[in-house]
Amino acid sequence: MENLELDPTENNAHTDWRLRLALIGSALAVVVVVLGAFTRLTDAGLGCPDWPGCYGHLTWPSESHEIATANAAFPHAPVATDKTWPEMVHRYFAGSLLLLVGTLTVMAWRRRGHRAFKQTHILLVLIVLQAAFGMWTVTLKLWPQVVTAHLLGGMATLSVLWLIVERLRNRGRFIPAHEFRMLQRLRPLAFVTVAAVGLQIALGGWTSSNYAALACPDFPTCHNQWWPAADFSQGFNVAQHIGPNYLGGALENEARTAIHLTHRIGAMLVSLLVLMLAALAWRAGSPRWAIGLVAVLGLQVLLGIANVVFFLPLPIAVAHNAGAALLLLGLLTFCYRIQTAQSKPSRSDRVDVEESVLAGEL
Repeated sequence: MENLELDPTENNAHTDWRLRLALIGSALAVVVVVLGAFTRLTDAGLGCPDWPGCYGHLTWPSESHEIATANAAFPHAPVATDKTWPEMVHRYFAGSLLLLVGTLTVMAWRRRGHRAFKQTHILLVLIVLQAAFGMWTVTLKLWPQVVTAHLLGGMATLSVLWLIVERLRNRGRFIPAHEFRMLQRLRPLAFVTVAAVGLQIALGGWTSSNYAALACPDFPTCHNQWWPAADFSQGFNVAQHIGPNYLGGALENEARTAIHLTHRIGAMLVSLLVLMLAALAWRAGSPRWAIGLVAVLGLQVLLGIANVVFFLPLPIAVAHNAGAALLLLGLLTFCYRIQTAQSKPSRSDRVDVEESVLAGEL
């Protein structure tokens, strides 16, 4: 491929601008994920029955005559002002993220073959799919499959943006050879842990979209039993009919209990994996990573328990979504840095190299 990077100074400036945009995009993606959780948890997902506007408005109807007109145009979905603004604020932030990703893509094309070129295009595909899922969330009336996919798409967008940040930083990480070898042995476990957290986030989305967060109103038991009646076949029936309005959920109690129990079991398995990874990272000479992962995990577990004990208070439920994003990003960063780390030659190795060079010169 033709090398278009002629001026190193210009090239560094170009990378710096892309890095700044990617950092802003990562922060914006966090806001979008949190706003999405807020919208979902306040039952505002259908606050605007049309798309991309809201009752035909660029913002949302607020004046009495606008509300009257909107109610006449959408008699099946009367205006609820406490639900219109969360939906539209979420859409505007998501639209801003789409524009930012488009800008990153254009900048990537100016330096084809430069760092994070492929990742930027993967990100563009993800953000376009996210826009489509946002539309389908409304048009398919909160169909759980689409709502869960929309949540996963948001987490994937945030993850790819953050990996672009890491790649554009391009920091050379040299660590002692013995620590390097120990960390490399952690790679399979680290990747498995990331996959497990991704699955747990999907389970969380399925729990939320099927309104199963309070299917077990007590902790650590469920309906005062360790294993209550649960209908797993209906709880995880992904062939639910498209058509009814899924606001409030459409499953029976036993199906919701099955979903909630599975999410709890998933939380226990993820906790074991993260704790194992943290313990091995500590032994491998990365105590700060170990402490950080355990701290985020502990916070996330406490938030999950608090959701049940305090009957899903909005601030705690939103924080639980943000905690999932933070845990995922922490694990992804750890994996990336293991993947890109290099072994630092020991003093004896450097002496051997120097002696070889001298011998060659002589």
